[in-house]
Amino acid sequence: MKRLFLLLALFWAAPAFAQDEGPRVQARLVAEDRAVAPGGSITIALEEIIAPEWHTYWKNPGDAGAPTVIEWTLPAGWTAEAIQWPRPMRVPVGPLMDYGYEGKLWLLSKINAPADAKVGETVTIKAAASWLVCKNICIPEERTLTINVPVGPATPDAAVAKEFAAARALLPVASPWKMTYSMGSAGALGQTLDLYVAAPGLVAAHPKSVDFFPARPGLIKNPAPQLVGYAKDGLVLRLTPGNKVAAPLEGLLVVASSSDDSVQALEVNASPGAVPAAEFPAGATEGDLTLWLAILFALLGGLILNVMPCVLPILAMKALAVAQHGTEGRRESFSYALGAVVSFAALGAVLLALRAGGEAIGWGFQLQSPMVVAGFALLVFTVGLNLSGVFEVGSITAGEGLTRKSGPVGAFFTGVLAVAVAAPCTAPFMAAALGFALSQDAFAALAIFVALGVGFALPFILLGVWPRALSFLPRPGPWMLRLKQFLAFPMYMAAGWLVWVLAQQAGPRGVAIISAAMIFVALAAWLWSVTRDLSSRGRRLGAIAALVVLLAALWGLSQLHGATAAPVAQGTRGEAYSAAGLASYRAEGRPVFVDATAAWCITCLVNEEAVLNKQVVQGAFAQKNVVYMVADWTNRNPEITALLKDNGRSGVPLYLYYAPGAAKPQILPQLLTDAIVLAALEG
Repeated sequence: MKRLFLLLALFWAAPAFAQDEGPRVQARLVAEDRAVAPGGSITIALEEIIAPEWHTYWKNPGDAGAPTVIEWTLPAGWTAEAIQWPRPMRVPVGPLMDYGYEGKLWLLSKINAPADAKVGETVTIKAAASWLVCKNICIPEERTLTINVPVGPATPDAAVAKEFAAARALLPVASPWKMTYSMGSAGALGQTLDLYVAAPGLVAAHPKSVDFFPARPGLIKNPAPQLVGYAKDGLVLRLTPGNKVAAPLEGLLVVASSSDDSVQALEVNASPGAVPAAEFPAGATEGDLTLWLAILFALLGGLILNVMPCVLPILAMKALAVAQHGTEGRRESFSYALGAVVSFAALGAVLLALRAGGEAIGWGFQLQSPMVVAGFALLVFTVGLNLSGVFEVGSITAGEGLTRKSGPVGAFFTGVLAVAVAAPCTAPFMAAALGFALSQDAFAALAIFVALGVGFALPFILLGVWPRALSFLPRPGPWMLRLKQFLAFPMYMAAGWLVWVLAQQAGPRGVAIISAAMIFVALAAWLWSVTRDLSSRGRRLGAIAALVVLLAALWGLSQLHGATAAPVAQGTRGEAYSAAGLASYRAEGRPVFVDATAAWCITCLVNEEAVLNKQVVQGAFAQKNVVYMVADWTNRNPEITALLKDNGRSGVPLYLYYAPGAAKPQILPQLLTDAIVLAALEG
């Protein structure tokens, strides 16, 4: 604000010739009635006729400026009420946003006469008015104006009746609808402030424009876009909060009709409360986020995803693919990248389609299905069998065969599998981009998902664009067979982890089914392998036998449909999350830490074991009487999905700390340390 005051001082110190051009505002006082009765009141307007391209200011001038001030000089016993401010307009000035008026402005004030005012006398009312008028420079102006008002029967002045009616039409009215607000996401994106108007009629009317004017400085960031979204039962205006947000949220909501030229200003006096999810138009921003910035975040998030803990089990597959490239691996690099990009786009399309159909799901939804988890477990287990040499696909053998590639098709499906296992978790930047994507239309959302895939595949894309980098890899040789066999074990570890995930979802019965299916898959792989050296008839019989056994394994997976098990809290000291429970603790003034996690999110499990379950952190929770709630998203849970969405996220992990009395939670990073958690508790 010091810079703004300095800016105004410079404007006031403008060259003298600017003053010589005469006043930019012509002013006078106008009375609504020809007389005022004893004990009655009369409305007097300060009329400002503002020079073209210049403007004066509303009661909250915005980022710079000063409002009009009227100092009344009245006879003894007479009183003046506050200015009745008409709705303002947004006036952009470079990077700033002011609130003010252009053209002709009437500021109404009510003057009250005492009961002992003498009928027949005429009183002189004096107003010392001052204002700041701005264009490229700002000039303070002032006038001392007078008006004579007779005391007698109140008689409207027909000559000015229409102008007073027009002035009153610009005044705000009490809102007929309830309004609430809530704070949204924080972190890399900044924060959002959503103002909800519980007016189903506004959804059908689809106003041409909706603008919020804060009553006080610091409530919102004035230049930031104001986004209009529609919920089932009302309108949501998404704002960027300032540094002085306080309850109640006060100001004006100016709504312009799309069916005619009518504009209505409503008084806003909103309390903190629930704000339903809303659909926002394409190209909208969330907080300080734009579509292009979301795409950049998706690229960075996809790149970082390569080193997140949830991706570590499949890094072995990438390492093997790189080792097999040799110096002519451009096609395989691009094929791997294509598989990754197509997979991310496909997952995004399915997610958008399901959400459009009313499903309460988010990123990672595919691993909330026991059948899908079991299918991934079988797939990764099968890859491990291939790496161990139980059966061969392609021509990777020892000696000369090691110099031959598995082909672009194999690289493509390597990218597909990498995404399938890696996608359920989120990386820094990625979470914000996905939360933004799910509020956009299909085209914008898919652009973000594609960018995520490009970022994930970027290392291989670079290898394809700059093939000389492949020359730094060791020359192919027999060592690759040993590496290939060794890399089977991370695949078995990944399969074991997925079986554990399945146990959380489907219980012991699910573990028995997947175990049997794995045995059948191993048998099918062995039958395929041992019959390759037989006659053509023997190979056919071996293939048929392997197919029958494999179909039996897949039939077993179908028995998992609808299987469930009681959710297992990931934190050993946490209690299960519920929206009602959270609200109850917050009403009591208790601090609450929410751990949104899932059994299939390795990043979540690493954070819990390395940080959240440590004695120093749990001790701090106990010392500060913090309620540790676990929002287990292993199985689908609409309440947890809503929690993620309310905080601008679409997947786990998500860590929220609700300080006592805070209007919004603090969102912690996705990769935790002891220091980060302890600092949040102290903050």
